[in-house]
Formats: sequence, structure tokens, C-alpha cells
Amino acid sequence: MQPSRAPGLPSPPMNKSGILLHIAGLWLLSTLDASGKWLVLAGVPVLMVSWMRYAVHTALMTVVVLPQRGKAIFKTRSLQRQLVRGFLMIATTVLFFSVLARLPLAEATAINFMAPLFVMAIAPWLLKEAHRLHRWLGVLVGFAGMLVVVRPGAQLDPVGVALGLLTAFTFALFQIATRRVAHDDPLTTNYYGGLFGTAALSVALPWFWVTPELSVGEWVLLVSTGVTGFFGHWLQAAAFSKSPATLLAPFSYMQIISAAILGWLVFGQMPGQTTALGIALICLAGLGVALTEARLAWVRTRALRERL
Repeated sequence: MQPSRAPGLPSPPMNKSGILLHIAGLWLLSTLDASGKWLVLAGVPVLMVSWMRYAVHTALMTVVVLPQRGKAIFKTRSLQRQLVRGFLMIATTVLFFSVLARLPLAEATAINFMAPLFVMAIAPWLLKEAHRLHRWLGVLVGFAGMLVVVRPGAQLDPVGVALGLLTAFTFALFQIATRRVAHDDPLTTNYYGGLFGTAALSVALPWFWVTPELSVGEWVLLVSTGVTGFFGHWLQAAAFSKSPATLLAPFSYMQIISAAILGWLVFGQMPGQTTALGIALICLAGLGVALTEARLAWVRTRALRERL
């Protein structure tokens, strides 16, 4: 998930180090996904993996962030919106770990990248944003790419594909919910999300807890999901504080590359040529829209400066 910036606030100055931080964060988040896939395949319940991911994440934020911010970390303009965002975050996490149990890492990640295209499709109604032709073209190209990835000959689990599309749609709603709390400090939003996830899953914990027979390394891997999640999102926040979102957005699609590499190294799964073509179409759709948006933003900024 990418941090949101409140409307009207100036973009951070151009700093290419933000690109490196962004890519490093994406690799950590792909590592989190690979760890979750490994653990679910090892027999750890999805809800248990999700609980550990949020519990460790929240513990690290409490140790690192809370002493610095104090009570200010809880200051929000809308607790209700934060809770809605937290619910959608839990749903996205649980759904995506369920997808990873059924689909290869690269394909699951590629389908999840339909989320930004879903946001473009529903934003005119939920966010009252203007309809734009290039956005709809991006949605159509991305959808075509998704159809290539999930084609009958791809031999993907149909339940996994359905869950993947549901995950992408839920993630799109989560991104919209994140925009609606953009007026709050990003660390506040991150902390509320972790707290809500930990609390909600802790209530359900007695119903799904089992003690899996894991090796010491797998227990370490289970705990590491919270560590990689925490540092992955921290690097993302640092990247967006150094570089404009319009500069970083195209690089987000490199997460599909990291997912493909980790899927090959860890699970021996590599997309075929036709599947790779579908993934490329999804990436090109998102990249095309991101670059067009960046160009339009540059034109608007230039016109404003000329008027001043």
C-alpha cells in the first residue's frame, strides 16, 4: 500500500533516493508475501499468519514510534474512517494469503495489481473524480492482461483466481479508504491499522488457533512477517517523503518482478511466455495511466506558475 498525501499539500522535492527506498520497500513486501505463502503451504492457518503479521508490526510501532509521538499518534479527524480502513486492510491481507495458497506468487501479485485499475474505474462515483479517457483505456488494457493471465490454458486454480479478483477489488476499496484518511498523519493511519488488525484477529484467535509443527526456522519466518511488513511500509513512507508520488508510481510495478524472482527462487515457479505477456499488459496499463497522470500534473503546475 502506498501512503496518501492530503489534498492541497505540496509534493516533496524531487529526490531520486526515494526511488531506491521505494524499490527496497517493494522487495521487503514481496518477501512478506513469499513468507506467507511458505507458511500457509506448511499448514499454518491463514488467520494465524495474518494475526502474527499484525501483532509483531504493532509491537514494533509501539516500541519505535509511540515513544516519539506519544498521545499525538492517536489524533485523528475521523475514527470511523480509520476503522473502516482497518477492516478493509484485514480483509485484504487474509484474502491475499488465501490466494497465495492457491496461485503462484507472480500470478497472484499480478492479479492484485488490478486494484489501481479498479480504483480508477470506481473513483468517479466514490471520490467524485472526473471521468478521463486514458484511465478507462488503462482499465480495459489491464483487464485484457488479466484475462490472458487467467486464461483456461494457464491451469490456474479457479477458486484462487476468483479470490484474487476479490482481493484486488477489496484492495481498491482499501486504497480509497486510505485517501479518505489522508488528512491524518501517515504514522497515525499505519498505527491504527495495525492496532485494529491485531485486536480484531486476537478476538478470533481462540477459534482458529492451532499449534503447527514447524521447524525453528519456520517459527522465525512466521515472526518475520511482522518485521518485513513493518520495515516494508516504513521504507514506503520514507520514499514518499523524499520523492513525489508521480515519480514513484511507475516503479510500483517492479513488485511483480520481485514476486516473479522470489517465486522462482523459493518455489520453482516461473510464469510462461503467454502469462508473462498478460502480466506485461497489466504493468503497461498501470504505467501508461501513471505516466499520463504525471504529465497532466506537470502541465497543470506549469500553467499555474505561468499565471503567477
